[in-house]
Amino acid sequence: MRIYSSLQIGDYHQNNCEDHLFIGEYGKNHTICALMDGCTTALESQFASLLVGKILKKICLEKGYKEFIEKNNHSLSPEENLKVILQALLNELKIIKNQLMIDEKELLTTLIILLFDKVQQKGIVLTIGDGFVNINGKITEFEQDNKPDYLGFHLSEDFQTFYSSQKQKIEFNSLQDISIATDGIFTFEKLLPSKSKEKIDVIQFLTMDKTNSEKNDMLDFKLKRIENEFGLKPTDDFSMIRIIV
Repeated sequence: MRIYSSLQIGDYHQNNCEDHLFIGEYGKNHTICALMDGCTTALESQFASLLVGKILKKICLEKGYKEFIEKNNHSLSPEENLKVILQALLNELKIIKNQLMIDEKELLTTLIILLFDKVQQKGIVLTIGDGFVNINGKITEFEQDNKPDYLGFHLSEDFQTFYSSQKQKIEFNSLQDISIATDGIFTFEKLLPSKSKEKIDVIQFLTMDKTNSEKNDMLDFKLKRIENEFGLKPTDDFSMIRIIV
């Protein structure tokens, strides 16, 4: 299993990339991948994306320590583990919000989180807000008409009520080729002269084509080719994680 990732500031953004990504191990048997996309019209929304990534890292480290100490062999399903992670994430966000007296508008970020159980060979993807998911060739686009849901809206809600309302979940029983991406994947535009007379399907090229899959920076190579040969660049911030077995 190889994991590829890429993060790029959108051409229409000047100062900060509001996307962020995290890849880690949740215990010894689970791989976790997450993408965060801050709200452009909010306050310093790159902070919210980075903060969620740092909290997820903390949750993963704590899980590793806990497994080592307890040596508990009881296994949860991917969705059960996802609920544990998400509840811990929201609890940490509440604590930080109160400690730093942060306004809700400073915590507006979407979240796409993928959790894969390497033993059970099962996984789940949850999208809170906009995003793109390609699971073994089946594409799902989550579009909320430029009014995406954000984690920061739900910090005062009862967790069970919040989780029950999340409908953008996809479970899968095998991992062959899976991609998750923020909505920047839909914003590639012709901003430079093209060196090629051919056209390119950006989504297919990034999420299905396996050229340069032997290289760890496969996605960066693809983005450079899209820019240099076809003159296309994302106008919005773009982040993506792809897993190929």
